[in-house]
Amino acid sequence: MRTLAIDLGARRVGLALSDEGGRFATPYQVLSVSSPQQAMEMILPIVLREGVARLVVGIPLNMDDSIGPAARAAAAWATELSRRAQCPLVLIDERLSSFSAEQQLIDRKRAGEKLTRQRKKQQLDAIAAASFLQAFLDGKLAPLTL
Repeated sequence: MRTLAIDLGARRVGLALSDEGGRFATPYQVLSVSSPQQAMEMILPIVLREGVARLVVGIPLNMDDSIGPAARAAAAWATELSRRAQCPLVLIDERLSSFSAEQQLIDRKRAGEKLTRQRKKQQLDAIAAASFLQAFLDGKLAPLTL
């Protein structure tokens, strides 16, 4: 089952895809957007083109596990995307995904990869989406119930 993970942000949306077998997550793309609606319009064709069968959307819970306005808005957006894409939806706690992505980029830089600030910024959100998608595929992140 091919899964698309989405790290929704106000200006950038990170996307990651699983393989057909649903075992491995790979950063896919970072979209530059001006609104959640624009993000949805850009993601829907990707769902069709890539044969996506499930959506995993990161929800920004508060550090005390409470559900704030940003989490509610992201969940509502994800529900609408799922309806329009006609794909099942899984909501995931994505609080530490950006930290994990930063660590991965630091490790890549230490390994000798040249990363400009611009390139790092472009990759970060897709790496964050791949990070929480891989944790979900590995059974380390349980779906949220909001």
